[in-house]
Amino acid sequence: MNITSNLALNARRHPDKVAITFQGREHTYKQFNETVNRFANGLASIGLKKGEKIALMMKNSDYFAISYFAAAKLGAVIVPINFRLVAREVNYILKQSDSVMVICEQELEGLINEAREGIVAIRDVIVTPRAASPENRSYENVLSESTADPDVEVVGTDDLHILYTSGTTGQPKGALFDHQRVFKVAFGTTGLLGLQSDDKLLHVAPLFHCAQLCLFLIPGLFLGATNVIEQDFHPVETLKTIEKHGITLFFGVPTMYNFFTQVPNADQLDLSSITRCGYGAAPMSPELVKKSIDLFKTDQFYNLCGLTEGGPTGIYLSPEDHKTKIGKSGKWPSLFTEVEVVNDSGEQVAVGEVGELILRGEAIMKEYYKKPEETANTLRDGWLYTGDLASVDEDGYISLVDRKKDMVISGGENVYSVEVEYALDEHPLIIESAVIGTPDPKWGELVTAVIVVKEGEQLEEVELRAFCRERLAGYKVPKKFLFTDQLPRNASGKIQKFKLREQYTGDLVN
Repeated sequence: MNITSNLALNARRHPDKVAITFQGREHTYKQFNETVNRFANGLASIGLKKGEKIALMMKNSDYFAISYFAAAKLGAVIVPINFRLVAREVNYILKQSDSVMVICEQELEGLINEAREGIVAIRDVIVTPRAASPENRSYENVLSESTADPDVEVVGTDDLHILYTSGTTGQPKGALFDHQRVFKVAFGTTGLLGLQSDDKLLHVAPLFHCAQLCLFLIPGLFLGATNVIEQDFHPVETLKTIEKHGITLFFGVPTMYNFFTQVPNADQLDLSSITRCGYGAAPMSPELVKKSIDLFKTDQFYNLCGLTEGGPTGIYLSPEDHKTKIGKSGKWPSLFTEVEVVNDSGEQVAVGEVGELILRGEAIMKEYYKKPEETANTLRDGWLYTGDLASVDEDGYISLVDRKKDMVISGGENVYSVEVEYALDEHPLIIESAVIGTPDPKWGELVTAVIVVKEGEQLEEVELRAFCRERLAGYKVPKKFLFTDQLPRNASGKIQKFKLREQYTGDLVN
């Protein structure tokens, strides 16, 4: 079975039901399936073959969904690219992935033209909705008249997509997945969250990222649910969209929930259609979870803790667990997945001890594309070594405490940034924080907190230090507090701590 196999079935089951809606454009399941087939047949007519790589450089839209599923029906391998990257970064991904075609939206055409220079493998660039320059094809001109399914056999073991890691620690790597792996992820999400065909899903997190794409868009279309796509996240407009469309399930990164809780008079909107909320991609403090539960007036919150290389499978914290274990990353593994926390010798850690979270199962990546050394370092004896440091409590609940590369060693003591960030986030004037280690001749590294304070407010270091001392051991209390208007993030909402280290290291050393 491949991930497109239910599109034709849904077109027959409920042809007039809305499959996709975007900026006022609606596609019923019959229309969506026919358009996907028309584009797939058009791509085949200009030479796209099974197994070839096709890149998507697009913001969230109906065109993204059409392009993704059209390529999937041909058995092509899809390479979604972060639309916020610059030409040099896009050039690297296009080369490394062996892409032969690119589909981009009109406003990104210039960037793609620059990024593809010198890449002889790229035969075509297709622009949606129409080409702005004569050297590229337009989406409309590629569309075929034929609405029939492409005459291509696609099976579960055929490769489906290459998802590039978010680059929070440097150069991205391409995680390769086949159809059956992605199908396992979609099936697991359906079972965990109880997705049904009468659900209405809102897709506002970027679709080039595995969380929104694999956990929600793919299963949503497979089940025959209604999928509302937003191009960008705007707190007020997104809340209004939930009200307008009667959204039943929302997934967002913690930053989105943080903005939601700051919207004036948000409690006057009718958000009662929401039955479940998911969050992930970064740790979310207990304080923010509680505020979000109050806003949406439902306690059906799920912490979905996974990673790109996992598909994204991993662990989750159920709504019931939130009542007693809020702040934990989870206990139960995703369906088709096993998890352990191990020390450097590969042995399971004792209660309270910190080790590395590892996964194995049917949904994890096949490999890092064309990176055998990195693959061998990450996939060992069937286990995916995540690079996430975690501890396990007496009840078996797991808490992610840091990335291996982000752990601060100060005065010989290990300081895990998430614990310090959770403490800081309890302060009523702090919007968000990030804790990093910066060089220091005495301590080796300083525990350094970079803080965003509410507009118009000020905080003093003495006050913050006292606040932290009430909540943390002395060696964990930041020795330096820095203030900024915003924290650097990638398009998935993850804080890029390597950029903070680059930005502030000189300031602290000098």
